[in-house]
Amino acid sequence: MDYNETYEQLKSKILSHTPETDLTLLDKAFHLADDMHKGQLRKSGEPFVIHPVAVSNMLADMEMDMPSIIAGMLHDVVEDTSVTIEEIREMFGQEIATLVDGVTKLKRIQTYTKEEQHAENLRKMFLSMASDIRVILIKLVDRLHNMRTLQYVNTDSQITKARETLEIYTPLAHRLGMTKIKWELEDLCFKYLEPDSYEHLTQQIDQNREQREDYISKVLDTIKTKLNEAGIKAFLDGRPKHLYSVHKKMVSQSKTLNQIYDLMAIRVIVDTVQECYTVLGIIHELYTPMPGRFKDYIAMPKANLYQSLHTTLIGPDGHPFEAQIRTWDMHKTAEIGIAAHWKYKEGTSEKERSKDLDRKLEWVRNLFDNQKELEDPSEFVETFKMDLFTDEVFVFTPKGDVKSLPKGSTPIDFAYSIHSAIGNKMVGAKVNGEIKPLNYKLMTGDFVEVITSQAAGRGPSRDWLNIVKSSEAKSKIRQYFKKEHRDSNIERGKELVGKELKRMGYTMAQLFKDEYIDPILEKYRFHSLDDLLNVIGFGEMSERKLINLLVEEYKKSESQSDIKSAEEILSKLEVKKDKKEKIRERHSDNGIIVKGIDNCLVRLSRCCNPVPGDSIVGYITRGRGVSVHRTDCPNVVSMEDSANRMIDVRWASTKIAASYVVDICITAIDRSNLLLQIANLIAESKLNMKAINARTTRDNYAIIDLSIEINDRSELDRLSKKISALENVVDVSRTVK
Repeated sequence: MDYNETYEQLKSKILSHTPETDLTLLDKAFHLADDMHKGQLRKSGEPFVIHPVAVSNMLADMEMDMPSIIAGMLHDVVEDTSVTIEEIREMFGQEIATLVDGVTKLKRIQTYTKEEQHAENLRKMFLSMASDIRVILIKLVDRLHNMRTLQYVNTDSQITKARETLEIYTPLAHRLGMTKIKWELEDLCFKYLEPDSYEHLTQQIDQNREQREDYISKVLDTIKTKLNEAGIKAFLDGRPKHLYSVHKKMVSQSKTLNQIYDLMAIRVIVDTVQECYTVLGIIHELYTPMPGRFKDYIAMPKANLYQSLHTTLIGPDGHPFEAQIRTWDMHKTAEIGIAAHWKYKEGTSEKERSKDLDRKLEWVRNLFDNQKELEDPSEFVETFKMDLFTDEVFVFTPKGDVKSLPKGSTPIDFAYSIHSAIGNKMVGAKVNGEIKPLNYKLMTGDFVEVITSQAAGRGPSRDWLNIVKSSEAKSKIRQYFKKEHRDSNIERGKELVGKELKRMGYTMAQLFKDEYIDPILEKYRFHSLDDLLNVIGFGEMSERKLINLLVEEYKKSESQSDIKSAEEILSKLEVKKDKKEKIRERHSDNGIIVKGIDNCLVRLSRCCNPVPGDSIVGYITRGRGVSVHRTDCPNVVSMEDSANRMIDVRWASTKIAASYVVDICITAIDRSNLLLQIANLIAESKLNMKAINARTTRDNYAIIDLSIEINDRSELDRLSKKISALENVVDVSRTVK
């Protein structure tokens, strides 16, 4: 369909919801997007403007307000065209400009690596979300449309996008209660990250689909008859289980498809809360409920606003199925989450709507309050991701108020969730009337009472940072120590920096100059050098990291003198070339031949660990000879501004008796015996494993870093191919440090 037709559909959709809406500003936005994106194509070959029109359509389906829909139309204009945010502000006003700016990536910052730039962009988006939740709603819809058309990009980009979506955007959709978007994103990620498992599970489910649909149809008919007899008007349907959820349960619980209880499920939607409980009683009379499989999310809603009754029952022929019972309002919230409660919707007064939304978004505010003290963008994003993934426990204050805390929280987390002053003065806690240690793991239903002391000098212990689970408690404890012990932290910071300078062979006079310090203060958002020394003394940043950053700045300023020495080496090469001397090429101990030079120091770079068979390039360093990198090493890209220091190198044609250490990273769905199988493959290949480090992510992925000793690239390729063929292995790649 032509995008002009799609745009007309968008306008009709908006008018069907709110007939009196003025579409003048939307028309203006469409024509601007159409003009500015003209000539730009998507990877599919379609006109780029199809994408923003689709995003606006999806926002309209959620019945979002006009500023959100217009911002959806303009969300790529500032990032991908010459239009500035100031021009958007002039044409469309401050509100729409703020939304567009929130989803717009920062311009490339020269002092940032690719990873730091990515983290900074995420941080910017998250912080914008804290001030206006519509930013992330637009971004989620944007990501969903891009994921729907991911088949047009290369495999590496598919995996990168899918992994980022699974780590950040799906948990965000979950926390915002946007189940429909979350499920579709997860299934799309599953399709690209584990194509074989996705295809196999799809075939398994399709095989018995007709049988399951007949079964559910009979159950629905039986329940419908009973509800009609009771005079209850209800909508009933079968609820399809999304693929990724089934896959996760099968892997984590080591179950077959037939053992997943809620694969067959029904949904009952009624008008009132009272009818929800009446329906529950009727269903429990018809079918036997499974013990321990009932959850009342109406009496105790999830943090993402989700409400429903869940019960698992033994149906006809002994087959279990799940029933969800909710009202229409609850159903809308379950589908689109916070968007169903948007404050600009019709109904109550604007003041009441704003107050209601603020209450429902309190967890978002807390999330960002907890992270705002983190200066490092990467640390900010990692902590944020950790908070998103954490399961919850619900505990009670002595007055009966409910507090939601991350699973594994302690009485200290509880104290700081009430107020930082309570946490700072805490000396003990009672749980269900009994004194419990401060590292006691709270459980849902616990009543917690905090015991405090007003004695002078009373404060938290540094050990609490290793005990608490919530980022809120960690943040408040850090704030206490950074504020109360600032002077001693600064002195300790100076001492640590002095020792590290001495160890690395530099002096204060060399590195601590304004032109070196200022870029670092700006990058990590410190107001002064004392602020930086404070976090080093406190232990939030290492002194080694600071010195390395200063050394980078120092080397940049020294590069001009380096160029002169490099030019001298190159000029000698030209002299030798002019004289046409026949120099017998000699290789270094590691098998490298430097073009035109037979007696210089050569070392293989540790950042990319080149091995025979890799395409390589040489870089003339200061005082350390020629450093050899792989041509695809990211550090080579950063050296491009010093092209006159690059030099041709190649591997010796005759094989030498040398071994090389190479680092690889294996990504796989975690399972038993995986490490053992990998170790056996390495042993069978008669290779020496120098080091191994394995960890499991929260979404059940195993990340395994290996250092292997090899003789050439062909050995590595053969090993990588064997590991890739193992069950559940997703990716095998070289590591660049």
